[in-house]
This record gives sequence, structure tokens and C-alpha cells, in this order.
Amino acid sequence: MINTPYLLFLGDAPDPLAAKVAQGIKDWRPELGLGQYRMDGCKADLGLPDLSIAEAVAAGCKTLVIGVANRGGVISAEWKSVLIEALEAGLDIASGLHNLLRDEADLVAKAEKEGRALHDVRIPSVAYPIATGKPRSGKRCLAVGTDCSVGKMYTALAMEKEMRARNAKVTFRATGQTGILITGDGVPLDAVIADFMAGSVEYLTPDNDADHWDLIEGQGSLYHASYSGVTMALIHGGQPDALILCHEPTREHMRGLPDYQQPTLEELRDTALVLARVVNPGVQVVGISVNTQHLSDADATAYLAKVEAELGLPTVDPFRHGAARLVDALENC
Repeated sequence: MINTPYLLFLGDAPDPLAAKVAQGIKDWRPELGLGQYRMDGCKADLGLPDLSIAEAVAAGCKTLVIGVANRGGVISAEWKSVLIEALEAGLDIASGLHNLLRDEADLVAKAEKEGRALHDVRIPSVAYPIATGKPRSGKRCLAVGTDCSVGKMYTALAMEKEMRARNAKVTFRATGQTGILITGDGVPLDAVIADFMAGSVEYLTPDNDADHWDLIEGQGSLYHASYSGVTMALIHGGQPDALILCHEPTREHMRGLPDYQQPTLEELRDTALVLARVVNPGVQVVGISVNTQHLSDADATAYLAKVEAELGLPTVDPFRHGAARLVDALENC
């Protein structure tokens, strides 16, 4: 178990989106994050108190969580002095990066000397099966995006919150480092060997009551040249009954790929349905989730109304306005 509460390490994040792991914890488990640690040049700010390592320990923090999701998932050499200081001060360290803490000899040696724990969240803990594609009882909803980091996890968590308020049978199924740190359980999908990725999603979403919904955390994008494979595994392993399209309208290009543009919502809808119908012919697109954080209230309202009129589906920002209309659509699925 990872000891809480956390000091959220933002390091030298080049922009707010790079600190999405920390932001997700702050937004969905605010009681866990007592403060943030920012290095020189950090362009992210959660609005939490800036704490030194000593101040974090005095405030009661137990674990430093690396809240940065940089390209390639590497532990920066510039971070090392802070991480070592944290271990010496009595903090454990948790990370969801591809670059594992346990592979950093200096951190391992320091943790052993100080009696501290290193938690690598992005390590599969189960021998996952190969997917079979066999139908399963229960219902499943998957968020798919026009790009990476457009709000797929936030959509599922907002829907779960609304459904729990309605006393519905529902489970959020985490498939990435942030979701796992928020819920304490899940599959680190992009660290699973390719042949077993779809099988791990089947394992994560087993047979259930006929009226139970699994809300599966989306990853990547079918249209992202770097990360489309993880999305395919979610679609075929998840066998969704319902899809939610997710979009961020202010992007100038695909995240990390300046030569690629996001698809239209119509293109995403049509492609996702074709692929999802391979394993579930009855799947439906039931709603659209738009991340409007960079739009004013007036512009957000106008944009949501425009998309809803064009596609004929309930269109909301579930984090900004609540997920009630998406849940209504799911209940009618």
C-alpha cells in the first residue's frame, strides 16, 4: 500500500498538461495532496501550497508522488537530488513512469539505507490472459478521444460520481498511472506486453450483474500515431456497450505531434464504431464530452450547443457542468 497523504512533485514540468498525474489526484482525491514541489522553470501550478521537502514532512506527508507524465516516461537526472533528499527526510516515493524507480541504483541504495519504499505503479502485477472476445455479462462504457490527454479519465470519474449519487451499480476501471493512484487498483495498460493488452482489459472488466456498468478509463487515441495501439486494446478487450467521444477544441495539433491534426468528432465516431462492432455489434455512441477548460463560460456554452446540434448527441463538459446528461444517455442505452 502507498502511504498517504502525498507531496505532489511537479519537477520542471514544461506546461500544465505535463503535470496531469498530479492534477488528477488533486481534482479527484484532494484530501490526499497536501502540497506541491516545483523546481526552477516549472510551468505547472496546482494551486496547492509550495512545500520544501522538510515542510512537507512537517505537514504530515508520507509519500512523494511523481506527478509528471513526460514524453517517454523518464526519471530526469535533474530530479535526482530532490528524490534523494525526500528519501533521506523519511518520505517514500511513488511513480507511474515507464522509467522504473527500482531500476535507478542510486535511489534503490538510498531507499534501502533509509528504510523507505519505492512504489512503481506502472508494473503489471498479474499474468494476464490473451483476449478471447467472448461476450461477458454486465455493461461497459469506454471514453475514446480525438487526442491524448483530452479528458477521458475525468469523463469516466465524473460519470461514476453521478451514478453513485443515483445509487447505480458502477465501477471506475483504471487503466493508467493516474487512475491507479486515485483508486488504488487497476491495470497499467501501456506497460502490458502487446499480446496481452486486450486480455488485461477483459480481466479488468469481468462478468457482472446485468445492470452493472464498468466505466473504463480511456487511453491514447485511435488517431494518434504514437499511442493508437493502447486504444485498440481497450476497444476490443473492453467490448463496450457505449462509447463517449472526448475532445479538446483548442488544440493546434495532436499532443506531441506537430505535423498531425486531430480528427473531427464525426471521423472519430465512425471509426470507433466500426472497430468496436468487431466485438460488440450493439455498441452505441451515446454522448460527447468536451474539455472546455481553456474557453470562457460563454464560449464553452456556445461550443457545446454547436456540437450537440451538429451531431445530435448530448454534449457537455462533465467536469465543469456535471455528468448528469451523459449518465441519462447511458441509462437509456
